[in-house]
Amino acid sequence: MEASQFKSDQYVRFCPGCGDHAICMALQKAMAQIGIPTHQVAVISGIGCSSRMPHYLNTYGFNTIHGRGGAIATGVKTSHPELTVWQMSGDGDCFAIGGNHFIHEIRRNVDLNVCVFNNRIYGLTKGQYSPTSPKGFISKSSPYGTVERPFIPAELVLGARGTFFARTLDVDMPTTVDCLVAAQQHKGTSIVECLVNCVIFNNGTHAWIADREQRAEHSIVLKHGEKMLFGANKDKGLAVEIDPRTFVPKIVIVPADDPRVLIHDAYQQDPTLHRLLALMGQDNGLPVALGVIRNVEAETYDAAVNQQIIDVRSKAKARTFDELTATLDTWQK
Repeated sequence: MEASQFKSDQYVRFCPGCGDHAICMALQKAMAQIGIPTHQVAVISGIGCSSRMPHYLNTYGFNTIHGRGGAIATGVKTSHPELTVWQMSGDGDCFAIGGNHFIHEIRRNVDLNVCVFNNRIYGLTKGQYSPTSPKGFISKSSPYGTVERPFIPAELVLGARGTFFARTLDVDMPTTVDCLVAAQQHKGTSIVECLVNCVIFNNGTHAWIADREQRAEHSIVLKHGEKMLFGANKDKGLAVEIDPRTFVPKIVIVPADDPRVLIHDAYQQDPTLHRLLALMGQDNGLPVALGVIRNVEAETYDAAVNQQIIDVRSKAKARTFDELTATLDTWQK
């Protein structure tokens, strides 16, 4: 299939230079690569810049209300398990008003593909700080700097017993497409944190890793089964050290030829190392982890619910509504 088959006839209204353009294109490329027909795909969203996405994809779509995309997407997948369901959300839509739906769709492990566009700002409502804005961030709703500590999306996912977490960057198209394809192939709730730039209200928010000259030194693309190497010359690696006093593990940077360099295992059930990798970043002097960080198997909610319905029906005397009413007392006037 071709990416053009997944482009709708709607004019794309993202601001020029917005990172959402790149994720939209990556979605179209990923959907074409996956090869599922357009009529078997549904894209659900809440409210926000990213939530315009159902209009720009030639699939079934539903632009729902603020923060409720997860609830609607869960209903769609459970009632129509044959559909491939994508959920589009932003850091405000997903982690603020939609936070409760977000953690519970992860806990239930509904077979959904969730793209969270994280630009660390409310863009559609014109520049208020969001749940992922850094402490001290100055915005229209925090003119003296926000005093709140931000959410780290990966911690929310792992805390809710998430089975899949990936992170990508709007300017890295190959990694973004790979993450989206892997998300669709995973059975369960797949969370892809898309780090995107808002050129109007928070320009350069991810510049530390988005800048082409710095990206190789400040980020690492993790791939299952491969050594964790980064740097312009792939001369640096990641290893784990444990403090003998506290037994607390931490990630450290070592030379690429150090025998302690880790090999990425996205399928490891224990989330300890996945959490350490997901928390790397500018604050601790470690490269930001991109790619698929966690990808483990677990029973999905939609499959379990539909199997339960089958089991109950097989044991019930009345298997349909008409059969049920026929068992009740009746009378004629």
